[in-house]
Amino acid sequence: MRTRAVGIAAGIISWVGLALAVLLVVHVVLTVGGANPANPITTTVKELAEPLALAFRDLFDPEDAKLKVIVNFGLAALFWLGVRAIVLKLVRRLN
Repeated sequence: MRTRAVGIAAGIISWVGLALAVLLVVHVVLTVGGANPANPITTTVKELAEPLALAFRDLFDPEDAKLKVIVNFGLAALFWLGVRAIVLKLVRRLN
């Protein structure tokens, strides 16, 4: 029973961590790709991605706005993938 619970928890953590990183990357792609900022998909992704970027959102401040999104939101995505890996390792040790 414990093994199954740990497996389920690890699966949920894995998918959530991956989803957070993918959302940040999608925001980068939409921004760099020049997606219409008034489009509901673009605005929704931006609204969801900004709080997930945490303190990375304005860590670097280059003059080029697209470069700023690539660097800062890209770092935030890497951060969430790192958090995901660490938490997964800890949860799997419970097994």
